[in-house]
Amino acid sequence: MRLFSIGLASLLAMGCSHAALAQKGWISLFDGKTTKGWHSYGQTETGPAWKVVDGTLHLDASDKTDWQSRGGGDIVSEESFGDFHLKLEWKIAKNGNSGIIFWVQDDRSKYENVWRSGPEMQVLDDNGHPDAKVNKHRAGDLYDLISGTPGACKPAEEWNLAEIVSRKGKLTFFLNKQKILQTTYGDEQWAKMIAGSKFKSMPGFGTTFSGHIALQDHGDNVWFRNIQIKRL
Repeated sequence: MRLFSIGLASLLAMGCSHAALAQKGWISLFDGKTTKGWHSYGQTETGPAWKVVDGTLHLDASDKTDWQSRGGGDIVSEESFGDFHLKLEWKIAKNGNSGIIFWVQDDRSKYENVWRSGPEMQVLDDNGHPDAKVNKHRAGDLYDLISGTPGACKPAEEWNLAEIVSRKGKLTFFLNKQKILQTTYGDEQWAKMIAGSKFKSMPGFGTTFSGHIALQDHGDNVWFRNIQIKRL
């Protein structure tokens, strides 16, 4: 499993071109120049609060309305994925909160929010945000479902390498090359876990194991880069 922990930047440093990565089955979900391949949930384009800055996909949360940003909202990948290995880097502002959500059903007529269908890997400033005091709400956790091994997250405003692997009923999270959690999905224990969470009243949550990737607007500045995925 150590191969899963090699990030895009490391592969490029070893002389692997983007074309070579594509030959290995990796798909780039962010070209570093535009928001092509993404749209705000329930819309056809990406909101203007999502900006490309110095090769990063940045949510500019300087104009916050309620719990999200004006012109922001959660963004969703155009493509959908079944079994996959996703890897990306994220950086959160001080006291910030965001998330990486997967298996999202891109249907706002049925699901008001992306998190009503897709589970989340938490993105958080563990040293500043109050959610860090809540079990299963820390950076790298399978949000409100499973706590990951603590201590893998870097401080606010530093880059973290996150990886999510969904394959044949197994879900595995890595943070900064450290395996922080693994669980099964789709079985009786999975259903029991959801029933004991805040998602228990959302009948479509975590029941479809194929869908889109979403990046969360939680009203705080956040940056993403090197967003790559491989179908497994």
